[in-house]
Amino acid sequence: MYIEHRMELFACKASRDFACKVVESLNKIGERYGEKYHLGDSEVTHFSDGEFVPSFTDSVRGATVFVVQSTFPPTDNLMELLLTIDAAKRASADKVIAVMPYFGWARQDRKDKPRVSIGAKLVANLLTAAGVDRIMTCDLHADQIQGFFDIPVDHIYASKVFIPYLKSLNIENLAIAAPDMGGAKRANAYAKELACPVIICHKTRERANVVGSMTAIGEVEGKNIVIVDDMIDTAGTLTKAADLLMEKGAASVRACATHPVLSGPAYDRINASSLKEVYVTDTIPLRGDADKSKIKVVSMTSTFASIIHKVYNYEPISTEFIF
Repeated sequence: MYIEHRMELFACKASRDFACKVVESLNKIGERYGEKYHLGDSEVTHFSDGEFVPSFTDSVRGATVFVVQSTFPPTDNLMELLLTIDAAKRASADKVIAVMPYFGWARQDRKDKPRVSIGAKLVANLLTAAGVDRIMTCDLHADQIQGFFDIPVDHIYASKVFIPYLKSLNIENLAIAAPDMGGAKRANAYAKELACPVIICHKTRERANVVGSMTAIGEVEGKNIVIVDDMIDTAGTLTKAADLLMEKGAASVRACATHPVLSGPAYDRINASSLKEVYVTDTIPLRGDADKSKIKVVSMTSTFASIIHKVYNYEPISTEFIF
């Protein structure tokens, strides 16, 4: 008996809103081909001790299954993704593709001091052990994490949506800044596309999430500066860089960061800082009770939808990348 090849999309709880918007974008693409997509039904059963069991309500036998989940804290989000992948493989899915808009533990990409784990490699091993066939993710903290996998990794860049958005703002006398030396490559790529100069902020850390000193390298005076980064965690580095640039004569400072982790005092720091606006994507949902007056969300869902459609149909995806 011939079984038609089909796509099934599911979402874990942390990224359900993101997945719903991806499906909306997929249906806009599908209109051209007479295709209709929906978010599959799944559920999570919880036990009183905190253990939980994800399961599929719909059949996935023989299907290419896309599971959408960002693995930001708590760790239950990662565990739910792993269990869902395992459930799909045990339910005879043909392929399982993990769509991870935010890849957690990515900052642990090397041993930067003795006797520490390499968390990003461990997460890669866990995903592979669970049975995933392919990974889709966005703006990894370190590009080399792609090499931690022996399966295909589609590394999507938020520049695909950020650069057109920044161009639409028509900011005069624009300059792009990196908040630290590690972000210089990203800042240079943005500056090249936007045809503007680059400024590098050099920082030293006293300890994790605590910035010591910071200096700026480049022409700051009179510039409307956009700081670009892959994530905002506690916003300590970002707000300190913004205040430093304003002290050095910048006309204004904005920020553009892919993943709004925004833990601890991040929202308060952003609101109290000299930042004019902060642009983030929807790879991580914003906190509902926070003051988000300075924060603008630029959606990545249409980009993910386009790549999901092309991967499923074995079409090239190189046109989806800016750098």
